[in-house]
Amino acid sequence: MAVQKRFIAGAICPRCAAMDRIRAWEQNGIRYRDCVACDFFEQAPIEDETAVELETRVNREREEQRRDTIQTVRILDPGSR
Repeated sequence: MAVQKRFIAGAICPRCAAMDRIRAWEQNGIRYRDCVACDFFEQAPIEDETAVELETRVNREREEQRRDTIQTVRILDPGSR
């Protein structure tokens, strides 16, 4: 039976920086990723807790929103206690 390889939407290749070219699949307890635009290939055990999340458009947008969030400051009157 052939293993189904799935494209990761919004993922950016760490080698060639091409977007939407990364495929991922799991086989025999190992997670694989490769890029169809270059020769990038990576494998890691599924139990690996140190795995870095792939950079995607969504990740970058969340990080930019955190940095650009405007927060109001409430000034307290020291005499109102």
